[in-house]
Amino acid sequence: MEKKEGSCYHENGETMKTTISLTLNDEQLVFLDKLYSEEKKTTGLPYTKFRIDTDGCVITVYDSKKVVFAGKNAEEHARVFQVQEEKKDDLFPMAGSDEVGTGDYFGPVVVCACYTTESQYEALKSYQITDSKVMDDVQVRKVAPILMETIPYSVLVVQNSKYNEVQKKHNLNAIKAILHNAAYVHLRGKIKKLPPCTVVDQFAPESLYYRYLAKEKEIVKGLTFETKAESKYFAVACASVIARYHFLQTFDAMKVEYKMDFPKGASSLVDAAAKRFVETFGRERLNEVAKLHFKNTKNL
Repeated sequence: MEKKEGSCYHENGETMKTTISLTLNDEQLVFLDKLYSEEKKTTGLPYTKFRIDTDGCVITVYDSKKVVFAGKNAEEHARVFQVQEEKKDDLFPMAGSDEVGTGDYFGPVVVCACYTTESQYEALKSYQITDSKVMDDVQVRKVAPILMETIPYSVLVVQNSKYNEVQKKHNLNAIKAILHNAAYVHLRGKIKKLPPCTVVDQFAPESLYYRYLAKEKEIVKGLTFETKAESKYFAVACASVIARYHFLQTFDAMKVEYKMDFPKGASSLVDAAAKRFVETFGRERLNEVAKLHFKNTKNL
């Protein structure tokens, strides 16, 4: 990842804005696209894919994979893509949070926050707990109940009808911020005090995360924000697995209630399932099983 930095100045020497240029890999570009999905704008300029105007920073993405961050908050936004990838399983006690379901048309959004100690890590590490996205569902169903019996956790499951109601007022990242914060509030109530190492698997820049919480009565501060945190912090991995388990439990219940299979993700298979659902139950009941703002709804 190539990096170049510079600053613009007023005549009196005061910093006006910072410019940081990075060359990102394909995985990082996909993450950037998801991170700012609701703030993207086309530019019409040659060699430019799109531009993002957000929170004191303008981000320009070029066809060459170069990404330029410019503005007073450029460093904060660029920092998301400059985090080291080393494992950090030596910072106990630690707390971590993660969410699942945000990329799936069918099913709920689930957020979990966990607290783990070194002794719990030693007792559980043989289960090879990691990001639930790289564990199969059989592993998740086996390991999650063990985790829930061993470590303190808080889990929030937002069913589709509630999600669709809230989504009319808040974008997806705002919903996730509110849920992560609520999970930590509940977890703190169980363990009395969160540890210095309390990590959110990052889905928005830190300043934007707290802006989303401006109207919340209780805000948990002092968090660490890192991308791919579920592969670096044991507590975040545990949260990922428990959240995935509750997501799968809801899918099981949906299958029984509606007597049909619901594919995960948002592919053409999902489009076909949505069509079958509407043909069987009517379009108005799609609100019960799907996130209506996804493009899959328009595909119907």
